[in-house]
Amino acid sequence: MTQPPTCDDGLDMTNDSSSSTVTATSDATETVSSGADPRTIRLAMAALIMGGFAIGVTEFVTMGLLPQIANGINEDIPTAGHTISAYAVGVVVGAPVISILAAKAPRQVMLLALMAVFTLGNALSAVAPNYESLMVARFFSGLPHGAFFGMASLVAISLAPKGRSGRAVATVMLGIPFANVLGVPVATWMGQAYGWESAYWAVAIIGVITVAMIMVWVPKTQADRHQDWRREMAAFRSTQVWLTLLVGAIGFGGMFAMYSYIAPTVTEVTGRPESWVPVFLFSFGLGMIVGTKLGGHLADWSILRSLVINGVIMTSLLAAFSVTAQWTIPALLTVFAISVATGAWVIGLQMRLMSVAGEARNLGAAMNHASLNFANALGALLGGSIVAAGYGYRAPSLVGAGLASAGLLVLGISVLVHRRDMATQRASSLAEG
Repeated sequence: MTQPPTCDDGLDMTNDSSSSTVTATSDATETVSSGADPRTIRLAMAALIMGGFAIGVTEFVTMGLLPQIANGINEDIPTAGHTISAYAVGVVVGAPVISILAAKAPRQVMLLALMAVFTLGNALSAVAPNYESLMVARFFSGLPHGAFFGMASLVAISLAPKGRSGRAVATVMLGIPFANVLGVPVATWMGQAYGWESAYWAVAIIGVITVAMIMVWVPKTQADRHQDWRREMAAFRSTQVWLTLLVGAIGFGGMFAMYSYIAPTVTEVTGRPESWVPVFLFSFGLGMIVGTKLGGHLADWSILRSLVINGVIMTSLLAAFSVTAQWTIPALLTVFAISVATGAWVIGLQMRLMSVAGEARNLGAAMNHASLNFANALGALLGGSIVAAGYGYRAPSLVGAGLASAGLLVLGISVLVHRRDMATQRASSLAEG
């Protein structure tokens, strides 16, 4: 695919983001062998994608197995949905804390440690006997999520050719849509056939395989002596960092409000048997692959334009799903289209945060996943609340459309701030000239 021409109006972030991203790239390249051959790069990327695959399965399979989990821990579906929120809260807590504490750590060592903790958390989930212990295990499983993707994104950028940072990050992020296409439907089927615990055991096994792949294939790095917790914390002084985090935390909650309850929506609204749930999950995962690849190209073109376009599309489709959910084929197509916009939005948010975080590259790369999992917790909570209030399983997608609209409103504020800052910079340059 040919890279689109760069735009240069108030919405373009290509030029601004390139400077920050290049800084992250050059710094990271100092700690990774600069002359890595194509085979080394491919194998390293495969290891990082596998880690994302494992994380994607455990994040989304709970949604597909919610009725089985609820029955297994003797709770109703909305209460069992709190386990989705527990994982998300783990991500929100773990991403900033681990990223700040591990600022100087060698990236390969951190990736290994994070995946080991993740594997243990999923094994604990599989043996959890009740609601309380499962909540704790899911929280523990979520702790490494954001920091892993943050570290993985930086490693990918360090290995990428100049001008292809967005596509490098999108490649690493393919683990999540691959999980939704293959891992989540298979794990959902396993959970339905052999008990919900089997899905978490499968994730733990994938985690062990990922540890081995990272150990062998990801280039060894030295500790970054120039980075410390003070530089990482400096990111929180940026208005644009907070605005971007809010866009993800609120706007992305729209998708999770709908998707967290996709299993009962398929059976109760669409009127299909449980065997159709993996089909809907497959459709969502396929759309995520398309959207993630598309998002990488769009981010290399214009980050803010990509966010605006995909945010508007996602909002409209979430509203439409409240109607199309009653028919099988229209429901499948709507879920697919929502996931395309979702995948592209994730990449745009990831690149946006990495560009506005400045020198706090570890924190910026990880905090996107913290905000998205806050969205996960928010969406699942609000979606479950409206179902518990008696509004039925069409209602969560309308809640989702409202959250996505709120995210777009915050994005609009971010655009206005960006335009003001760009105008100030141009005026300053002209005055100095």
